Amino acid sequence: MGRGVKVRNRYGPYEGAQHVGGVTYDGTVLWAACGDELRALDPDSGEEIRRLRVPAGAGTAFDGRHLYQVGSEQIQKIDPHTGEVVLSYPVPAGGVATGLTWAEGSLWLGRFRGGTILQLDAETGAVVRTINAPEFVTGVTWAEDGLWHAVDPPDQPPALRRIDAESGELLESFELDSVPVTGLASVEGRFYCGGGADKQVRELVLDKG
Repeated sequence: MGRGVKVRNRYGPYEGAQHVGGVTYDGTVLWAACGDELRALDPDSGEEIRRLRVPAGAGTAFDGRHLYQVGSEQIQKIDPHTGEVVLSYPVPAGGVATGLTWAEGSLWLGRFRGGTILQLDAETGAVVRTINAPEFVTGVTWAEDGLWHAVDPPDQPPALRRIDAESGELLESFELDSVPVTGLASVEGRFYCGGGADKQVRELVLDKG
């Protein structure tokens, strides 16, 4: 693990999952995108609590009431209690959607290729603003200190990066060596990361000292 980063916990691999993509936290449980379903996980033990059957290929977000999930070229708004899809709209054209998070009344969508993070109107999916970022963006999340995203280039180690949400300027970066990151959630100073094909979720702690 890179300097300043510690893996505090590893959860999984989860039986029957196609992969682990997006990760989000609803204040009680983690939700992990596992290909053809969302799985609710205990954030302390990683134990699976329940499942929702919904296309869940990439980013996952929670707005305080509903889940949002990227899957099958759509962003779906989901009631987490019933699994009902209450709203759906196409993923914006122009690149493969990866990370997804909700903050400040908007969705924030990362693109694996193209070097952008998009601020979206959460009710329509319209692009409100485009933020410059490196290529190979995977997870996206907001923490108390701002906007974070993960990158996983094919020829460099993965990294977690904090950026200025207005300019895209890099503020700090933490190398993750070979740890894959396919989803990202911030929870009280910690990060939970999807592990892609290894079907795991990792809890990371950053040492900024």
